[in-house]
Amino acid sequence: MTTALEPLVYKAATEPWELEQIHRLNYQTFVEEIPQHQVNQTRRLVDKFDGENTYFICRRAEEVLGMVAVRGARPWSLDAKLPNVDDWLPPGRRFCEIRLLAIAPGHRGGPIFRGLMGELVRWVVEKGFAGAVISGTVRQRQLYDHLGFIPFGPLVGSADAPYQPMYITIEALRELRVPFTRAARTAAPPAAVSFLPGPVDVHPDVLAALSTPPVSHRDTAFLTELARVKETLCAIVGASNVEILLGSGTLANDVVAGQLSRLGAPGLVLANGEFGERLIDHATRAGLVFDAERYRWGIPIDRAEIDRALGRHPGARWVWLVHLETSTGVLNDVSYLVTQASERGIDVAADCVSAVGTVPVDASRLQLATAVSGKGIASLPGLAMVFHRGGLAQHPRLPRYLDLALYAEADSVPFTQSSNLVRALAVAARRTLARGRFGDVARLAPWLRQELRARGLTLVAPDAFAAPGIVTIALGDGESSMELGDVLRARGFALNYRSGYLQRRNWIQIALMGECSREKVRRVLAAWDEARQGFSNT
Repeated sequence: MTTALEPLVYKAATEPWELEQIHRLNYQTFVEEIPQHQVNQTRRLVDKFDGENTYFICRRAEEVLGMVAVRGARPWSLDAKLPNVDDWLPPGRRFCEIRLLAIAPGHRGGPIFRGLMGELVRWVVEKGFAGAVISGTVRQRQLYDHLGFIPFGPLVGSADAPYQPMYITIEALRELRVPFTRAARTAAPPAAVSFLPGPVDVHPDVLAALSTPPVSHRDTAFLTELARVKETLCAIVGASNVEILLGSGTLANDVVAGQLSRLGAPGLVLANGEFGERLIDHATRAGLVFDAERYRWGIPIDRAEIDRALGRHPGARWVWLVHLETSTGVLNDVSYLVTQASERGIDVAADCVSAVGTVPVDASRLQLATAVSGKGIASLPGLAMVFHRGGLAQHPRLPRYLDLALYAEADSVPFTQSSNLVRALAVAARRTLARGRFGDVARLAPWLRQELRARGLTLVAPDAFAAPGIVTIALGDGESSMELGDVLRARGFALNYRSGYLQRRNWIQIALMGECSREKVRRVLAAWDEARQGFSNT
């Protein structure tokens, strides 16, 4: 039994149980309520164009409350009822047909109709139709007129169930798109399902912790909770110390650059993607003396490359690289680098922003490592972390906000801290430590990669060095990552494709960070298939 507290969800019907409920709502509406079809013992009405229809539904939990079908192929249902339909339509324009609009009794007069229309509007626009025809019940003639439908021809149907043929143009639909979308999404609070590398979907307990009343960052209870969070974070990565900063991963890496500047020695930055390039920028802005080794994006920094890099730069006293290169989904061999560097007396710093919480990370031998709250740990964005080995001293030439020693001396609270974000992080960190999600993601990712390859897609990262938490797909010349990403976003799935470095390469990403499951991935794959099929039909 569902309750009104559960949100309305608008989507294309993809699950067998959704389709079964569509057939039963179809029967309830067009047999029992509107006598268009004969009574049958199964109390199911399967539309004659069922295999060609795209059904949009509104459901609450697992109960379908409303439905509508759309179909572009001819002949239409209306073709059998009205001869020469095209004579009534604007010439030279391609139309689709909207049918089977049904809303369960007790749910009419609310937001469901507008929400379903919002889904239809997006579909019609995305498929490139010039408009849509519909046989509208005469009982709702005033509503259809208000929406911009234009009646044509005589009534069709029967005396008991008369319908008025109507059409609406793409121009009128585009005017409806914004209000319908707003109405649908206002009635359906859930945001898009996140397949982003951040922000990620979070557990309800994390959101509940975030919504507790804020307390002072000097409050004893808060300081106790903060200390426990730090212990949990250190346990996740095997570190001895961590400081929590109010900010992003960019802030954390600026702090690392400040600490590297204290060494007063030359170093080396290794880069094989966007975030490695950003480390080079961090080092440059901090005035560090360093060399950079750049590798082709998608190529891992493996053992052979590490040996060559260290051999070419014998004077380097520190090395900085990205553990999990978010832009490509490649894992770099940080463990081997640490082993080889330690034999040469070289400190290693690592950007572990996407790695922590996504893959096992051993920070015990890293001099410095960075992470954030809003990625693999699956909390809200807003907190940055710098793991370190201790022995810090204040540096008078560093900006106060970037001096890690100030944080260490003040137990991570030298300045204002957010109790809400810390509480949310505490819940997420405990879940990360307890639930063994590394294994879950490690099992899910190969299956996803197999499914994508079965669709003829090219994956950027080679399997042997692919991070399980993020899959980068290189689209072919005939597809646009921006168009595909926009269509999936309209269908309720947020993928990573808008970053400039992804746009320039026509790449799109599916990230498995945060709360994830195979069912959730199946849903985005079904939407992906539907979107690509739509492009091929236009």
